[in-house]
Amino acid sequence: MPAGKRQFPAAGGVVTLATAAIAIATAAVVMAAAALWTGGSAGTAPSTAAAAAVVQPNGKTQSFNVELGEMFVKPSSVSVSYGTRVVLHVVNDGSMSHDLQLEGGSAGTGMLAPGTHRTVDYGVFGATKQAWCTVPGHKAAGMLMTIRVTGGPPAVATAPAGAAAPAAPAQGDAAISPSARPSPGWRPFDAALSAAPAATVHRVTLVAEDKKIQVAPGVTQDMWTFNGQVPAPVLRGHVGDEWVVTLVNRTDMTHSLDFHATGQPMEAMPEVAPGKSMTMRFRTMYSGLYLYHCGTPPVLEHVANGMYGAIIVDPPHLAPVDREFLVVQSELYLGPQGQSGDYAKMLKAAPDAVVFNSYYDQYQYSPLQAQAGQQIRIWVLDAGPSDDSAFHVVGTQFTTVFNNGRYLLQPGSPGGGAAQTLNLMPGEGGFVEFTVPAAGQYELLDHHLDHAAAGAAGYLTASG
Repeated sequence: MPAGKRQFPAAGGVVTLATAAIAIATAAVVMAAAALWTGGSAGTAPSTAAAAAVVQPNGKTQSFNVELGEMFVKPSSVSVSYGTRVVLHVVNDGSMSHDLQLEGGSAGTGMLAPGTHRTVDYGVFGATKQAWCTVPGHKAAGMLMTIRVTGGPPAVATAPAGAAAPAAPAQGDAAISPSARPSPGWRPFDAALSAAPAATVHRVTLVAEDKKIQVAPGVTQDMWTFNGQVPAPVLRGHVGDEWVVTLVNRTDMTHSLDFHATGQPMEAMPEVAPGKSMTMRFRTMYSGLYLYHCGTPPVLEHVANGMYGAIIVDPPHLAPVDREFLVVQSELYLGPQGQSGDYAKMLKAAPDAVVFNSYYDQYQYSPLQAQAGQQIRIWVLDAGPSDDSAFHVVGTQFTTVFNNGRYLLQPGSPGGGAAQTLNLMPGEGGFVEFTVPAAGQYELLDHHLDHAAAGAAGYLTASG
């Protein structure tokens, strides 16, 4: 940690902005006993889950047709009387794999590929229960079904005797302590940039994989990554270059790639199922700093959990500088320690932290390095997914500003002025250039000062 007091201390000790869970509103759609599923391929025969011994069957069976899709379960709610056996005929009409698992793990369809179906006996119901898709994030996105029970056993309270004790409350979300420091051996994300390679054809392999990554001192999250890092690998080239990008999916959920640096229909960015791969080809026809990310629904969750990166397409005749850095700003929506992010917070745009290169305050712990008198270029990408940025370096003035593919300011511009901030909305990128005036420390931050207080701040240290 550099000497001196942080300019924008977080208030309250622990940075946790909003912890209230978002309620999932479900419409009560009650289906009459629908016609049973007939025909079908192998695997559609009913499977039986043992009913809880404490529930007295009433001799009735109710069957429901259930449709799975992105991101819904239809119907979202059904009702049965106490003691009724429930059979669900479940079809996956979505474009990715889904399942429907009853709470408690007693019955479920298993994972269904797109276009497949299965009939499952969910057993005898004595209390209202829920069933949901177990693919990470899908339940929170709305893939939830409620099986409501009306009435109760004759002359017995609705809660059957001998029922299991209520489950312990869910583990709370992790919290960041601004006073904590990284452990020995911690290394920051290297923000230094290399020049674009001379090659005009770039062959890149991106591997989708889940990895537990430290995002703040003592705080670890199960991040969804490309090549095991957040942000994803930096890609850099020139206008007119050809890109051959292969996505390999080594996770248990579907992923995809959306490159903002190319124009092509969504059909050219297909979903990649677990264990599969695909290759896409495109040319970069325009200069700029572009976002690439997973485009699989819910896109918000995939991006917020770490599936984003930068692709730099150099403007023609880009002037040389002494040092180049890349800062990717994003938000952290913490889930429980060691687990993926909290989707309810993402939907409310209520982050626990706003960070540079995916780690809280990392360039305060380990500042960027330069020398007095050097010309510096800092590329800045706002990966969001939801907040904008006003990038600023305290003690400097930007003599060059490049934003969204064009120069807004260059030396010799009419008026002879300089800029204070690079303003970016989510998904936008650009760069600024300045000369370090003297030896000392220069704080780089998002001039949304609440963002700076929440982790979007660091230092550039210039030696004499």
